[in-house]
Amino acid sequence: MRSETLSISGHSFNMLVAGDAGHPLLLFLHGFPEYSGAYEDLIPHLSQDYLCVAPDQRGFGASWKPQAVKDYVLPALLQDAAAVIDHYSPHSPAAAVIGHDWGSAVAYGLAFRFPEKLAKLIIANGVHPGPFQRAMAAGVAQTAASQYIADLRRDGEEHNLIANDHAAIFEIFNKHMDMGWLTEDRRAGYRKAWGDINGVRAMLNWYRASPLKLAKPGQPIPPKDLPPLPTDALRVRMPHLLIWGMNDSALLPESYAGLDAYCDDLTIEEVPDADHWILHQRPQDVAIRIRHFLTRP
Repeated sequence: MRSETLSISGHSFNMLVAGDAGHPLLLFLHGFPEYSGAYEDLIPHLSQDYLCVAPDQRGFGASWKPQAVKDYVLPALLQDAAAVIDHYSPHSPAAAVIGHDWGSAVAYGLAFRFPEKLAKLIIANGVHPGPFQRAMAAGVAQTAASQYIADLRRDGEEHNLIANDHAAIFEIFNKHMDMGWLTEDRRAGYRKAWGDINGVRAMLNWYRASPLKLAKPGQPIPPKDLPPLPTDALRVRMPHLLIWGMNDSALLPESYAGLDAYCDDLTIEEVPDADHWILHQRPQDVAIRIRHFLTRP
């Protein structure tokens, strides 16, 4: 694996790259609070046959970190990802875009708005905005599990997250999940990626820029008060694989209930004994599932 720097609209973005430039492209999109290193366990299982590219998305890692919330609206994030595809696969679509956590929002957005840029869509413990908005607004289990989002959106929350060597961000990682993969070397890598208060503020701006609404537990939001999410505009027309670690305590199965209504060709593979951090816990298993999906007729 190697690091490469790509200029997008005059701004510097860091890429984790592995594989031969002549092979089909796999674009890997990380979530919060990770960076391209989210895929360092998975990529070696796929890079023999694919060009694997995992950017530090804007606001993360060694990439550009604008400080304004407006710089993190979805169209801006999609333009970044589309530019990466155009650079590494200028003459053909990516074989697949693979998203996890917040990276799934960008991956789904590419499927909605730039379907010509990807042949297949793969999501690991990430959510489509339609079912997820319903679950967050319902006032029940997913609403309760998502209350951390309200905390992360608060003005000045970056001051709390940077204190004591980013201790509160590591608490977000934990959330009653298996953290055996988070070695001391990896902890140091995450601290470096998060950086100073400007780096943490940039990461939080992803939450602040999102139009999705979160209810309070037991207080559902009426459908008329939710942002419009028309099914046709949010349709996944290419083959779509959802891999789900069933022990995820942040994203519950209800967050993808009804996903099939938005998809032409959906496969859901539920994985026991894995949670939100399935990419670190079960990289070989995930790679096998991805290979099978990519090579099926």
